Amino acid sequence: MLPKVSIITPVFNSEKFIANTIESAIAQSYTNWEMILVDDASSDTSVDIIKQFQDTNPQIKLYQLEQNSGAAVARNKATELATGDYIAFLDADDLWKPNKLKAQIELMQTKDIEVCFSSYELMNEDGESLNKIVTALPVLNYQKLLKSNYIGNLTGIYNAKTLGKIFVTNLKKRQDWLLWLIALQRSNKAAMSINAPLAKYRVRENSISSNKLNLVKYNYWVYKKGLGFSTIKSTIKMLIFLKEHFFIKPKQTVATNKI
Repeated sequence: MLPKVSIITPVFNSEKFIANTIESAIAQSYTNWEMILVDDASSDTSVDIIKQFQDTNPQIKLYQLEQNSGAAVARNKATELATGDYIAFLDADDLWKPNKLKAQIELMQTKDIEVCFSSYELMNEDGESLNKIVTALPVLNYQKLLKSNYIGNLTGIYNAKTLGKIFVTNLKKRQDWLLWLIALQRSNKAAMSINAPLAKYRVRENSISSNKLNLVKYNYWVYKKGLGFSTIKSTIKMLIFLKEHFFIKPKQTVATNKI
């Protein structure tokens, strides 16, 4: 039997996009999955849309938080509820291509790796292609990931059976980078990627990557609060991050992040 994949999807006021996101999961050629959507106290019709899918597809599972708590809390709750051998992430405004899960699970099993990711395409808020691909590094170890975020969260999968479930500190932003750092810390193997773009990332106007000052601030807190580094070590790592992020070779593209 195929191993089960738990798809983690935090939701907050996503009525404009959530139907297409769920449909991209349903369209997967890999069939043994569950999609756990945790609604973070949305005030729009997101929950009603999810329930419509839930009524006809038992693989769609909804949990509602009583108060708005942020993406980290929603992801952690979904992870707590997950029953899969593998855990993957799909934000409520992004899309997967139909062969995404199949290609990655096959690679992970063939190469005996515990973390896998891929390249992905960029689209605008209306779902139109920006004709740009964020190219994944072929192999990625913890020390390289520590310099900057090279894993697009919408493409990442980790083996929860061998690494255990990963819960992240409730940082306001950049929890996804921290999660993949923890995953590679736990694993004694490097992550591997698929060069083909297997997902589509929606670039939003409020994207963190559009605000360079916030990028610096929130990355510092990944080192300081998330990983527990000292102030001096966090500052040094931040300087290395700036060099890696802003002066990097084109073929080593840093992953885009909206949160």
